[in-house]
Amino acid sequence: MRCDLGAILEIAEKRGCAIPAFNVYNMETVLGVMNAAKETKSPVIFQIYSRLFDSREARYVAALVREAMDELETPAVLHIDHGAGQAEVMRAIRYGATGVMMDASAKPLAENIAETRRIVELAEMVGVSVEGELGHIGLARDEILSNYTDIEEAVRFAEETGIKALAVMVGTAHGYYIKEPELAIDRIRHIHRAVEAALVLHGGSGVPDDQIRQAIQAGIRKVNFSTDLCCAYLNEILEADRDIVAVDLFMKGPMEAVKNFAISKIKLLGADA
Repeated sequence: MRCDLGAILEIAEKRGCAIPAFNVYNMETVLGVMNAAKETKSPVIFQIYSRLFDSREARYVAALVREAMDELETPAVLHIDHGAGQAEVMRAIRYGATGVMMDASAKPLAENIAETRRIVELAEMVGVSVEGELGHIGLARDEILSNYTDIEEAVRFAEETGIKALAVMVGTAHGYYIKEPELAIDRIRHIHRAVEAALVLHGGSGVPDDQIRQAIQAGIRKVNFSTDLCCAYLNEILEADRDIVAVDLFMKGPMEAVKNFAISKIKLLGADA
């Protein structure tokens, strides 16, 4: 069933768990995540990366996600990941997004607040919740994983923007980690106590399971997975039987791989409880 981002994160807060957010790109990844949510009877977030909205490819992926959401009996969100501006975010809403992210984290705090607040004002008019980011979460290959979100700035950012979800920099990054990340669990705990917005962990791929569990106990309520899902999908394609020439049959393996990966993360985050 279709659900607003804020509402699904309230479920996570009440349960003391986190909701997995999986980046999807095509029919197989959408159906793989849908089948995982259906099998585990769990809430789930389907994410589409912002660049797909630039090229308008998201229009077709979003249509698949909407069908999947309607088939599920559990809450599901369609969310834009790292929206770079008003045009992308509004396009996502037109395509049926029930949650949007505005990422102005690379800009000075005042600009980040102003741009994010404007998106909140627009999104709230149509009942859509907003995720913001404070403390720029970069690429793992840059090896700069300690520029943590400031607690006082987090309080100001959340209060002045009105966001429902806050992505924080606490030691993660996007892509493959060069070395094992070490999450700032105490900082997560302090920010969780200080702000009302649900906390989001980007760069969940490659983070050890024990650290993910600690982060959830400290207050993380949404965890993003993209790199590992892509790897599960692509690795299965590379290993698939080349004697199968019917594409629909060939793609069953990759779709199953995505489903199994998603199930493992749903259970890790406690979303199946």
